[in-house]
Amino acid sequence: MKALVTGATGFVGPHLVALLRSCGDDVVTPGDQTGSFDITHLALVRDAFDAHRPEVVYHLAAWAEVGTSWQDPTKCLRVNVEGTANVLDAARASGVRRVLVVGSSEEYGKVLPGTARLDENAPLRPMTPYGASKVAASYLALQAWLGGGLETVRVRAFSHTGAGQSDRFVVPALARRIVVAEHEAAPTIAVGNREPVRDLCDVRDVVRAYRLLVERGAPGEVYNVCRGAGVTVGEIADRLAARATRPLKFVVDDALVRPVEVPYLVGDPSKIFEATGWVPEHTLDETLDAVIADARARAQGS
Repeated sequence: MKALVTGATGFVGPHLVALLRSCGDDVVTPGDQTGSFDITHLALVRDAFDAHRPEVVYHLAAWAEVGTSWQDPTKCLRVNVEGTANVLDAARASGVRRVLVVGSSEEYGKVLPGTARLDENAPLRPMTPYGASKVAASYLALQAWLGGGLETVRVRAFSHTGAGQSDRFVVPALARRIVVAEHEAAPTIAVGNREPVRDLCDVRDVVRAYRLLVERGAPGEVYNVCRGAGVTVGEIADRLAARATRPLKFVVDDALVRPVEVPYLVGDPSKIFEATGWVPEHTLDETLDAVIADARARAQGS
């Protein structure tokens, strides 16, 4: 099938494009030559969709950083909400059959006491501008199906990492600090809050889930993409440090602690399992191996 991917130059995009092409899909990636594709520019989005006439769209382009959304919440909302509205508008106008809209576990936000795992019916209580923007984008996608007949499938992706992720995110940031400490023979590494619990997947598993949902997901529905098990940031840090070439200790740096932190985000993947048969294939250790190897390759300039 012919697929258009927004956000193809980000972290997840290259992994998704590679998977789609390996499956025989004809993939279009607006912005590849210029390095950007401004989804807040409606005319630009419409022109791209009209020129390529994709059958399906994977909408990945977004403001992706939770912490920095506090610095410019208006811009975050514009990119994630207005940008999604533009993508949905252009998809409807150009005859796209189905759009996958990628949201976030941050939509759940403040988890009620006693919650074990979050299913798709859990209340949405976003605690960050980023989370609020993703809730709004998700409901725009639902409206496009209910009010306009455009087949939209919505995703709430929980934390994911892997090779190629920016070190503005916690797992590759920890890996980079470890590699720097190895090179500089430093005894300590800075870390932020070690207590948050996250449901961490490998990006290679996440993109498989996206393609399966485009094929088998029900229009209008929302699906968690997650492992279904939690791990603390501290445990992730310790597992990465165990891969270091020399003993290292962590020191909490208050500058790395977010002003508001969602303490617990662990999802229930039952719905996507039942709809598509998807299960994660990569263990956490395999994922962390890929991240630390990527950090070492970057440090060597390769």
